[in-house]
Amino acid sequence: MTIKAPSANAHHSPIEELLIDAEADDEQVQQQPPVLKRPWLLLLGLVLVALNLRPALSSMAPLLGEVSNSLGLSAAEAGLLTTLPVLCLGLFAPLAPILARRFGSERVVMGILLTLASGIILRSSFGEVGLFSGSVVAGASIGILGVLLPGIVKRDFAKQAGAMTGVYTMALCLGAAIAAGSSVPLSQHFADSWSIGLGFWIVPALVAFLVWLPQTRSKHGTHHVAYRVRGLLRDPLAWQVTLYMGLQSSLAYIVFGWLPSILIGRGLSPVQAGVVLSGSILVQLISALSAPWLATRGKDQRLGIIVVMLLTLGGLFGCLYAPLDGLWGWAILLGLGQGGTFSLALTLIVLRSRDAHVAANLSSMAQGFGYTLASLGPFAVGVIHGQTGDWKAVGWIFAILGLGAIVFGLGAGRALYVQVTSEKV
Repeated sequence: MTIKAPSANAHHSPIEELLIDAEADDEQVQQQPPVLKRPWLLLLGLVLVALNLRPALSSMAPLLGEVSNSLGLSAAEAGLLTTLPVLCLGLFAPLAPILARRFGSERVVMGILLTLASGIILRSSFGEVGLFSGSVVAGASIGILGVLLPGIVKRDFAKQAGAMTGVYTMALCLGAAIAAGSSVPLSQHFADSWSIGLGFWIVPALVAFLVWLPQTRSKHGTHHVAYRVRGLLRDPLAWQVTLYMGLQSSLAYIVFGWLPSILIGRGLSPVQAGVVLSGSILVQLISALSAPWLATRGKDQRLGIIVVMLLTLGGLFGCLYAPLDGLWGWAILLGLGQGGTFSLALTLIVLRSRDAHVAANLSSMAQGFGYTLASLGPFAVGVIHGQTGDWKAVGWIFAILGLGAIVFGLGAGRALYVQVTSEKV
């Protein structure tokens, strides 16, 4: 029997529910909300940590050509370099709630900020081996932080969930945009070295670590798993949500990893290409905040998914094939599309779940399998470019991923629930 979901507007705006608690299965977290002594310090720490969730990814793209030439990387190796961090997002995300229950979310965040900093140093200072191993460490760190941080925000600022969702999203976009736009100028200013452009991002990671340090003294009780959810891997709707998440993410990480190289190949300078990527990422903020609200005005999310995916594909094909004098228009179109695709993917996780426990487990599934799938896109772009010697053929990758995302998004966008329930242990 198919069970339909109730209206998304029955209780809370879905924008307020995009922050999914990775520890929703932990009854202690639900029953003992903390009393914050210095909420401003926690808020500052959360913003600074969120700012670090994208620079290690977006800083590489404008410098990829210089890095490849310096170290003699092939196109396939460059593709692997853009793939590894995304692959690690998926592989290491399931570790986050396990570590949080063992050590506490605050302490895990503190430790992972240090591993992120070490990954940044590795990839910028120790040649080809350091470049690849540091990318793995940085990607794994971001994967764990990306799962834990929304839960902390939702737990500690439950009454301001809507505003905090906006702050969190803004910090993500801002961090990615700043890194994309400034990595090449930084490398040119300091000894014309790509290692400076990549290594600089240890600074915000260490600043976030220092500001976050007081949070490790917080007491939130002894954690124990109180709920479990079974059957997600056998649920077709759960797989449709996961595959939509993975395919739209694959396009997003192709943009993070390869758009500047594509634009440089079309005649832009590295600085110009980085600025275009930065501007496109900033535009994502508009649709990231508005798309969930607009998509839940109707009976389901299928129309919204079609619109944001068509915007994304239009922007991608425009950046790849259209005359360069209209490039900024295509970049804006791309940003509007991709901001909407990502926020709708998060919205679907919430709307397709009966309760917070199902949502937390569906989120883990969608991120774990979805980001692992997403890593294949950047790698395929590197392989195709290496075989053909130009960028025009990668349009087929855009088309296949985009059409796949639409197909699975149409399934995931129906007003249904995944047919699993959470059980008390």
